[in-house]
Amino acid sequence: MVGPDVTTGFAVLFVMFIVLGFYGKYWRRGDLNHVHEWSLAGRKLGTTLVFFLIGADLYTAYSFVAIPSGVFAKGALYFFAIPYVMLTFGVALVTMPRLWTLAREKGYITASDFVRERFGSPALAVMIAITGIVAELPYIALQIVGMQSVLTVMLAGTANAQIVGEISLLIAFIILAAFTYTSGLRGATLTAVFKDVLIWITVLAVVVAVPLSIGGFGHAFSQVKANYLTLPSSLVPGYSTLILGSALALYLYPHAINGVLSSESANKLRKSTALLPLYGVGLAVLALMGVLVFAVPGAMNFLSQFPESSRGILVVPSLILYTMPGWFSGIALLGIFVGGLVPAAIMAMAQANLLTRNIIKEFRPNLSDASEIRITKISSTVFKFVALGFVFLVPATYAISLQLLGGVLIAQVLPAVLCGLYVKSLKKLPLIAGLLVGIWSGIYMVEAANSFGPLTSSLFGTPLGPIYIAVIALAANLAIAFGGSYIKRR
Repeated sequence: MVGPDVTTGFAVLFVMFIVLGFYGKYWRRGDLNHVHEWSLAGRKLGTTLVFFLIGADLYTAYSFVAIPSGVFAKGALYFFAIPYVMLTFGVALVTMPRLWTLAREKGYITASDFVRERFGSPALAVMIAITGIVAELPYIALQIVGMQSVLTVMLAGTANAQIVGEISLLIAFIILAAFTYTSGLRGATLTAVFKDVLIWITVLAVVVAVPLSIGGFGHAFSQVKANYLTLPSSLVPGYSTLILGSALALYLYPHAINGVLSSESANKLRKSTALLPLYGVGLAVLALMGVLVFAVPGAMNFLSQFPESSRGILVVPSLILYTMPGWFSGIALLGIFVGGLVPAAIMAMAQANLLTRNIIKEFRPNLSDASEIRITKISSTVFKFVALGFVFLVPATYAISLQLLGGVLIAQVLPAVLCGLYVKSLKKLPLIAGLLVGIWSGIYMVEAANSFGPLTSSLFGTPLGPIYIAVIALAANLAIAFGGSYIKRR
């Protein structure tokens, strides 16, 4: 059971988080009855704020526990996350300023807004919106899984720990829904800065303090199994395609685009994107925690109390709790906890925009501005609680499994969204056909790779070796989109 110094620090900082969330309504005032003001903060965020917002958006509670978890459980393969986040910002620098410029000129709020006008196809825009909404739901659920890992560590040894944890999550999401409804992206931005400051303090403190307390990195590496951190040659194709596919997909998620479009200018967006690899450095440090934990007997003893399949997700919280002072543990654990709440808010906002603007308005084109913002706010709240209910009702492994599928699905919108920014010759019907084939083939390969049972792998065996399924499905998608467009032109 954690001491009162841990819970006190956690509670005090959580109150500060709540205050910032509700204060967002009054910060940089705007008419929150307009969608662009509520969900994009009026497109007025500068370099520093966009840096923190997108950082909080992409580096989530789940990111900060999943990568060390993967390294802890499977070793070198999960280091793919380090080069992938570096590559993805190169993709963002090429594509996102152009999307921002078009969005500012045309008033786009979502990627589907751009697709609808660019290709003159309501059907394609609706398909892109549905894909984004479906892919985003397990992503929100994963933030809750990351938050649960904090509560599991903090409540270990207490009576009715599971019930208390579920009530705590419910209260946290009620608070999140309330300040998101009233403050929109402004509240999420302020809390993103707060969360990122806590995370950076945690990362810097842990990377210095833990190695010093255990006798250095060398001692930690000596505790792991032979070849644990050596990538087998058979996994090189999987490792390489995981990097490529993940880098191409990350900025296709609706919450990433939502953060991008909140920038004040394309130039400031470029500057903030150029700074974002700093988070990749932090992620590399966090990945090493999956190794450091082997040299901390207290943390390893704690982890041994849980089933092997669920230990990995508890690596970072338990490492912090068993190596840092109690008061600091409260700060660090709160940083991870709100690291789930902030992106969950932005993800639900992005889903709500897609539902209202790109699905409902297609069938109700005369929807008033007042009705649009009301439906958007309500649906944002609903999406949060749908994800929360999913996590409560099914094992956490289901959320993780569905996220594998979500990553495959979201990659299939690349031809219409990213290629559509630059390639004028693409046609709507081949894009629709390519999207359908990419989604169908991706789902089939995920199921086949897992023998039509529980989803544990996103790599598909080929004569070249295992390859990330999103890349294979995307290749088929691109071939149909570009080949079909060429045939139509001829």
